[in-house]
Amino acid sequence: MNKEKLVVLIGPTAVGKTKTSIELAKQFNGEIISGDSMQIYKGMDIGTAKITSEEMDGVPHHLLDIKEPDEAFSVAEFQQLVREKIREIHQRGRLPMIVGGTGLYIQSVIYDYKFSDVPGDDAYRRLLEQQADDHGYEALYEKLQDIDPAAASNIHPNNVRRVIRALEIYHCTGKTMTEYQSEQEHELLYDVAIVGLTMDRDLLYERINRRVDIMVKDGLLEEVKQLYDKGLRDVQSIQAIGYKEIYEYFDGNVTLEEAIENLKQNSRRYAKRQLTWFRNKMDVHWFDFTNLNQINTFTQDISNFIAGKLELEVE
Repeated sequence: MNKEKLVVLIGPTAVGKTKTSIELAKQFNGEIISGDSMQIYKGMDIGTAKITSEEMDGVPHHLLDIKEPDEAFSVAEFQQLVREKIREIHQRGRLPMIVGGTGLYIQSVIYDYKFSDVPGDDAYRRLLEQQADDHGYEALYEKLQDIDPAAASNIHPNNVRRVIRALEIYHCTGKTMTEYQSEQEHELLYDVAIVGLTMDRDLLYERINRRVDIMVKDGLLEEVKQLYDKGLRDVQSIQAIGYKEIYEYFDGNVTLEEAIENLKQNSRRYAKRQLTWFRNKMDVHWFDFTNLNQINTFTQDISNFIAGKLELEVE
C-alpha cells in the first residue's frame, strides 16, 4: 500500500517557518496543519505568534483555535486529529504540510506511536495528584528528573498532568517514558520530507528578542490580562512561554521589565531545546537561513529537495 505524502517543516521559534511555509504551500498545492501545541487555543494569538489571516494569503490552515484556554490537550489527541486532517487533505488532492516547533507532537504523528497501548493506573494517578496538592508540583517534577531526565527536560515543571503521566508509565511498565517512546519510533507512517530551518545562534537570539518587543507593542499584555482577569490559572495553556512570565508581572512578583526579559530568556532557551530535540530525534534535512538576503534561494532549494524526495512537481 502506497504511503501518503507529507511535508514536515520544523525549526526553532522565530527562524522563519511561517513565511517559508506559505511559499512552499503555494508551490505544492498544499494545506498547512499547525504543529504547535499552543496555537490550538482561542484568544492566545500574540503570545503564540499565531499566523494571521493576512499572512495565510489564501492557504488553508488547520488546528488553530480549536480549544478554549481552560481545556487540556494531549499528544494522543493531537496525533488523532492531525492524522485525520492528513487523510482529508489527500482526499482533496492536495499536499498536507505540518508546520511547527513542538517536536514530540509532530513525531507522534509521523511515527507509529500507539498511545492507547500505554497502560494506566487510576489509583496511582490519584495518589500522585494528592501528593501534588499536599507537597507542591516541584516534588513530583524532581522525582521525574531522577527517573527520566530526558522526559523531564521536555515537560514544564508546572505541567502536572504530563509529569504525572510520565511517572505513571514508569510505575506501570518499569520503563521510562523516553524508553517507551524510543521503542515506537522506528516505522514512518508517511512518505515524508522533513525540512528543518536553522540559523546562526546570535542572529536567531536577536530575532527572538525583537519578536518579543513586537509582541509587547502589538498588545501581548492586554491579551494576557484578559486571561488573567478570567481567573485562568494552573491550566495547561497558561504554562506557555509568553503567558506565564506576564502572569508573574500581574501577580506583582516581578517588574514589567523583568517579565519581558524573562520572556526573552525563556524563548531563547526554548529555541535551543527545540534544536537539540529535532537533531536527536528526527531525520531532518537542514537549511541554514543565516543569510536572510538569500531567502529566495533557500526556498527554491527546499522546493527542489521536497520535489525530489516525494517525486512531486513544483507549481
